[in-house]
Amino acid sequence: MQKTLKWMLAGSCLALAPLMAAHADQLADIKAAGVMTMATDMQFVPFDFIQKNQHMGFDKDYFEEVGKAMGIEVKFLDLPWTGTLAGLEAKRFDLVAAPVIVTKERKTRYHFTLPIADATVAFLKRAKDTSVNKPEDVAGKVIGAQRGTSQLAQMKEFAATLNPAPEIREYVDVNQAYADLANGRLSAVANAVTNISAAARERLGTFEVVKPSFGKPAYYAFLGRLGADSDSLIKAIDDATLAMHKDGRMEALQKKWFGAKMDVPTADFTPAL
Repeated sequence: MQKTLKWMLAGSCLALAPLMAAHADQLADIKAAGVMTMATDMQFVPFDFIQKNQHMGFDKDYFEEVGKAMGIEVKFLDLPWTGTLAGLEAKRFDLVAAPVIVTKERKTRYHFTLPIADATVAFLKRAKDTSVNKPEDVAGKVIGAQRGTSQLAQMKEFAATLNPAPEIREYVDVNQAYADLANGRLSAVANAVTNISAAARERLGTFEVVKPSFGKPAYYAFLGRLGADSDSLIKAIDDATLAMHKDGRMEALQKKWFGAKMDVPTADFTPAL
């Protein structure tokens, strides 16, 4: 009888397992815990960075507003970018807060929030370099970008249309590229316009943004795990974002951290990349 009861209980648990999985809800778990944990790289100005031992940036301010709307606390983990996506998939945290460029391929693997910033590629140049006034002026010059990024890939595509072709240098850290630009070893660095605008504002008189942007339209967003259990979490974040657009808080944050209001999609969209 005891053995039969054990088998019945085991069978009941097995039968309930798919049902429990089907009702798994990440937002409900977060609200029950009272905390949403997200991973970011604290070396990504103007989104996340450390200043005087304090976490600063757009993401911190933005997620404070999201946390208030959801009634939860927001916790940030400072992790190398290379470990964030694997950590998300392993469920070590709830969301990747280091903003990621939305692409068609990434949308098949992750669930993105609504975009929060422009990520179209542009060039950064030295402020006193009068030889580079538009993107095409990098023809025949030495230019750089961070290795393994969509910005580098788009820069290579653009460079292939120029005559003479520019020399391309790849960097592990974009800050190394900025240093070479400041020292005259590069004529331009390609990066998302939001990032290079922040670099130009931070180092007035040293850098300038080359206008217009030359890459395909692109946007930064945050990402979560793909699956029905994350749908409610992403919707809650998107609802908070739309409310921020409506009452002007989003524009205020964009102006504070990016220097200007940015037109970004406020509904699902098909990425150009």
